[in-house]
Amino acid sequence: MTDVLAAPTGTEAPRSEPPPRRRRGLGDQAFAWALLTPAFVVLIAFTHYPIVRSAMASAQERGGEVGTGQYERLVNDPVFWQVLKNNIWFALGTVPTSMALAILMAVWVNNKLKGQAFLRLAYFTPTILPMVAVASIWLFFYSPGIGPIDQLLSAVGLPTRNWLGDPDTVLPALMVMMIWKQAGFFMIFYLAGLQNMSPELEEASTLEGASRWYHFRRVTFPLLMPTTLFVFVVAVTDAFKIIDHLFIMTGGGPNNASNLLLYYIYDTAFSFFDPSYAGALTMALVVILGLAAILQFVVLERRVHYR
Repeated sequence: MTDVLAAPTGTEAPRSEPPPRRRRGLGDQAFAWALLTPAFVVLIAFTHYPIVRSAMASAQERGGEVGTGQYERLVNDPVFWQVLKNNIWFALGTVPTSMALAILMAVWVNNKLKGQAFLRLAYFTPTILPMVAVASIWLFFYSPGIGPIDQLLSAVGLPTRNWLGDPDTVLPALMVMMIWKQAGFFMIFYLAGLQNMSPELEEASTLEGASRWYHFRRVTFPLLMPTTLFVFVVAVTDAFKIIDHLFIMTGGGPNNASNLLLYYIYDTAFSFFDPSYAGALTMALVVILGLAAILQFVVLERRVHYR
């Protein structure tokens, strides 16, 4: 008797082996490095090289010797501490306010309403204007006696004042201008984050009876934390690198009341021709921004939820 072996029915087809991963050759690596080279060149030429040169310049003494005299001069410089205090107040006044307005504008223009495209354009227009043009516009706004702000105050019977010539009002006046220019720029990022969210989240909150404020506080804003971290880093950096509007509007006056750190560095290097002390000031700015970046990522990164 011949044994007949029949193939069992319902057996699965043999699984095909995944193709072996192709090893990257020297050509692929060379092509990747060729693509990265322009970015590395720009980064080294405009970031690392100036930092190294500033560090070398800050170590130069008057007699050509190497020492820490410029840093001792910086610690004992009352103008530096005043400028640093001005910059901190400027950042505290502009960064949270710009971000809060950006979120409000993004939520508003994200809804379906009439004139949505016009509102988005109106909010974003200050961003595309050059800083010199913005400074010139607000210089006219703040002009004593003839500016629109003083004209409006006179029309309602309120006293006018020299907004850019008064040490008590010059820094808040510059903050208002900076917020006006920055909020629309940050709105674009928040609007992109809102449009990337699933509409099912809001529908679920509505079915659960949650208010719009509760939904924003518990759902929308936590999901916007990656955007918030990015915007916060950019806003803090911008608050310490503004120079154009000071050059046009105040020149750091009156009596250094509106002087900020980067403008002080520029003034020291190109007006007083003191590159060694300007290098020490630059290194102080680099350290401040580095510490601020570390603090931002340490504090905010814990609250960021990436999807």
